Amino acid sequence: MSTWSGTTISTWDRQHVWHPYASATDAPEVYPVVSAAGVRLKLADGRELIDGMASWWCAIHGYNNGALNRAVTEQLHDMSHVMFGGLTHPPGAKLARMLAELTPAGLDRVFFSDSGSVSVEVALKMALQYWHSAGRPGKQKLVALRSGYHGDTFGAMSLCDPVTGMHHLFGDVLPRQFFAPAPTRPFDEACSDSDMQDITELIANHHEEIAAVIVEPVVQGAGGMNFYSPDYLVRLRALCDEWDVLLIFDEIATGFGRTGKLFALEHAGVNPDILCLGKALTGGYMTLAATLCSDVIAGVISEGEAGAFMHGPTFMANPLACATAIASIELLLSQPWQRNIQRLNGELAAGLAPAAELRHVREVRTLGAIGVIELEQPVDMRTVQPLFVERGVWVRPFGRLVYCMPPYIMNSGDTASLTAAMVDVVAAIR
Repeated sequence: MSTWSGTTISTWDRQHVWHPYASATDAPEVYPVVSAAGVRLKLADGRELIDGMASWWCAIHGYNNGALNRAVTEQLHDMSHVMFGGLTHPPGAKLARMLAELTPAGLDRVFFSDSGSVSVEVALKMALQYWHSAGRPGKQKLVALRSGYHGDTFGAMSLCDPVTGMHHLFGDVLPRQFFAPAPTRPFDEACSDSDMQDITELIANHHEEIAAVIVEPVVQGAGGMNFYSPDYLVRLRALCDEWDVLLIFDEIATGFGRTGKLFALEHAGVNPDILCLGKALTGGYMTLAATLCSDVIAGVISEGEAGAFMHGPTFMANPLACATAIASIELLLSQPWQRNIQRLNGELAAGLAPAAELRHVREVRTLGAIGVIELEQPVDMRTVQPLFVERGVWVRPFGRLVYCMPPYIMNSGDTASLTAAMVDVVAAIR
């Protein structure tokens, strides 16, 4: 039991902490959390909040899970960390094998890193070094989609929407990439030739300088929570094959069941050349990510000028994180997780439906364990955040989106409380 004073935590926080996407000099209120269990966060003042965010989408099993706790504790007795350069260890080797078996055929080589953003950096370096090693060093550009988001490091920032994204301040110093329009065909419809016209022309005209196309399959996350047709991915795969361009899928937000499939790419039945995983990989316990590629890509890179892939994080394949990831994946697969995600989807859809009647709401949409209320105008976070806390839930809107991605273990009563609070707050800020 924590004995920390909420006042002390808040004071030290104001003096020394700089929070994500927040001012250091005029920071909004933050809420001290002293413990978490199941789907609830306990604040220092004794209040409990139903967590509708799964800690930025990663805590799929909730908090203080017994199986994950045991995995951390048992691994801690053996070793907490050891460098991965020139060494290996059981959790790293086992997790790599597990990921290769779970993901589409051909993604047999696994490179571990520290976070989702870094896994994207690794994917970009893989694509660039592959073409350099293959004797085509002119292929140095990437194609990304408008309304996409791939992380906050420099390479990843260059792939986020340069206009509506969060990184336009750095536009003059970021690598210049190609951008295609965001897919607009709804999830349950097939694409037409016109849906693919812009990206087809882009790749056809610039394929000699394009190394890869990177997309978030089916769901564009932090760039706008856009759900789009899986058929887009089918056509994109064919397009990349036709013009000799690699295809990268960023499944950092969607991997491990979030959309109702183990990986979102399964909605389309399409295999990428490179795959990025993170967030839910460890069930939200520790930071860990992975970039998977084919043996062909790994072989070409390894036989090139450098003779190796030129990347090596200090905490690569951290044994504690790998052991926890193994436990998280085994726990997920041991349960009827698809049925549970289907239940959550129905409850989110029913609970959020009343918001569609509000005049300032543009659209309500759900997919898997994702629920979104899109407004006509951006929310004022300083006003909205306290309203959610007052209603006993934790939801973190951004821009025009009031959304939730709850832990998979959330029961029907808590889901009803979560969605009711979302509708109430949206109605209150009209």
